Amino acid sequence: MNKTIETQQTPHQEKTNTSNNDGRLRFGRQSVVYKSSKTGKVDSIPAAELSQAQWRRVCLGQGIKLTTSTGHIYKYDGFRDTDFEKISEYFKSHYKVELSEKELCVKGWNWGTAKFSGPLLSFEVSDSPAFEIPLASVSQCATGKNEVTLEFHQNDEAEVSLMEVRFYVPPGDTATTEEGPEPVEVFRDSVLSKADVIQATGDAVCIFKELQCLTPRGRYDIRIYPSFLHLHGKTFDYKIPYTTVLRLFLLPHKDQRQMFFMISLDPPIKQGQTRYHFLILLFSKEEDLSLSLNMTEEEVEKRYGGKLSKNMSGSLYEMVGRVMKALVNRKITVPGNFLGHSGTQCITCSYKASSGLLYPLERGFVYIHKPPVHLRFEEVSCVNFARGTTTTRSFDFEIETKQGTQFTFSSIEREEYGKLFDFVTAKKLSIKNRGFKEVNISPDSDEDQHDAYLERMKEEGKIREEANDSDDSDGESGEYDSKASASDSSAEGGDSDREKKKRPAKKAKVVKERKPRKKKPKDSGAPKRPMSAYFLWLNASRESIKAEHPGISITEISKRAGEMWRELGKEQKVEWDGKAEEAKKDYEVAMREYRESGGGSSAPSKKYSIMSLLNTYILQSSKKRFWIEPKRHHAVGMFFSGRDWETSQDRGKDERSSPSNRTTTLSTQPRQRRSCFRTSL
Repeated sequence: MNKTIETQQTPHQEKTNTSNNDGRLRFGRQSVVYKSSKTGKVDSIPAAELSQAQWRRVCLGQGIKLTTSTGHIYKYDGFRDTDFEKISEYFKSHYKVELSEKELCVKGWNWGTAKFSGPLLSFEVSDSPAFEIPLASVSQCATGKNEVTLEFHQNDEAEVSLMEVRFYVPPGDTATTEEGPEPVEVFRDSVLSKADVIQATGDAVCIFKELQCLTPRGRYDIRIYPSFLHLHGKTFDYKIPYTTVLRLFLLPHKDQRQMFFMISLDPPIKQGQTRYHFLILLFSKEEDLSLSLNMTEEEVEKRYGGKLSKNMSGSLYEMVGRVMKALVNRKITVPGNFLGHSGTQCITCSYKASSGLLYPLERGFVYIHKPPVHLRFEEVSCVNFARGTTTTRSFDFEIETKQGTQFTFSSIEREEYGKLFDFVTAKKLSIKNRGFKEVNISPDSDEDQHDAYLERMKEEGKIREEANDSDDSDGESGEYDSKASASDSSAEGGDSDREKKKRPAKKAKVVKERKPRKKKPKDSGAPKRPMSAYFLWLNASRESIKAEHPGISITEISKRAGEMWRELGKEQKVEWDGKAEEAKKDYEVAMREYRESGGGSSAPSKKYSIMSLLNTYILQSSKKRFWIEPKRHHAVGMFFSGRDWETSQDRGKDERSSPSNRTTTLSTQPRQRRSCFRTSL
């Protein structure tokens, strides 16, 4: 028997005091552990506390409902039908708990019995549960004459959320109502006893006045209650239960005079359509505070066990962190051993056009402050060092998560490259461009020193320029008269404007699309290829596998068969290897006879005439014209050039030698010779 059972991916998890998230579920001998893929939060159920387990059919396949001796209920969905036997046997042998099957009522009736079982409200029809409501999801409970209305917390991750449910409670007998409360009041009290309804009753443990808050922006009075945190501002109020706090961070500012205190929340606090997943407070190191808790020393000692005292004094950020650590019961994360080029524990950068600070921590990265980002190493797929787009004195640091989301932190000074690269390497994170490690972003580099990346870009630019020049050379050749004398310079200057206008434009590059290769047609009459030893064994063992595992799918059969084949010894595989050899020999004999009988020969080739082949080749050519194509008719200039070429040359020489006609010769001769040259093409 295996020591643990771990599901690859649990598509849905539901707990009475948390939201629904994807994650991984692991059954161990000592405990049942669930880890959320989104937040990284780990829920552990000790095996000794498990009292009941139910296997039920739900909308996402099969699900498990676990009940503990402390009254907590956990639900995990996303199992397959074939997982029941394996999990049931594991529960019996290690947890001594029987995994029972429970059928849900699907009649669709809207009347039944409401039963309160710990933190759940179960609506049963004919003694079978129709649906269950986690009372921790109830945000408000209101009553009417014979009606109870339940309102729920909004789930931001779901496209459609259930916001309200109403129950009609029939009135009781007159004799019963005179002696006790109404049934509606009993129903309401049962809901409120387990509902997550925040009510500011009693005095606050302590109050911090006028604290500067970066997200949400403003100054707030923070009132600390035993079960929740109350932010009171001029415009908005927020009540934050301690159960929604995931992590606490205390981070120093780069100026070494201020401190950030960040609180990670799930679910986030809401302000209209805006969601704040992080609460960030900014403190000055020089600000001190003397704090007195609104409790007796005996109550402080009994409730917090020495973590707090009635009277405390010190820096303001230390007091806030100490109180939050004791009430939330979570550790405070501080920077590790990373030190940047400036000697601080953070790096100045920009994210989404806003400047901020990036903190490389021991287990992740934190960016402050707009918007705040927290990336755990376990959810990082790879990182990338990219050269800055605007200047060579900075670079970009890109982080890609396993979900495919990319975070780009830009405008990082190149002096930080070495420190950050060593940190990422020490944490064993995958570097996407490790092959280009020679990129020169070191602090000792200079603008005049060798830059491998820049040299590579220059080489690519030269190749593109040469390609462009080669395209231009065909159109520019033969444009000017190379035999013109020095005395003709003035005339050439007069015609320069006309020459510029007659220069041909650059030709656009034509990219040809590659045609897909045609597959060789399959010979349907040829003998079939022989099967390997594994497939011969699989055909013989398929029915036995189906008999041992009724209802098994095709993919599960292949998976199970592969495991069984690997477990077979060499002696057992000799039999099937021999059968495979015999099948191969039979195939070779059959193939030889098939070819001798005329089968398998290449398909008869089509006969083409020489002219048809040449015409096909001409049609496929796009740049040149061949002699087979009929010639076009001659223009008037062509007749003139072919008949009087030599005569025109002699006449031109005589005219140039005559001083009286020099002006006319200079203005007409180059034009005549150029026209003759172009028409000869």
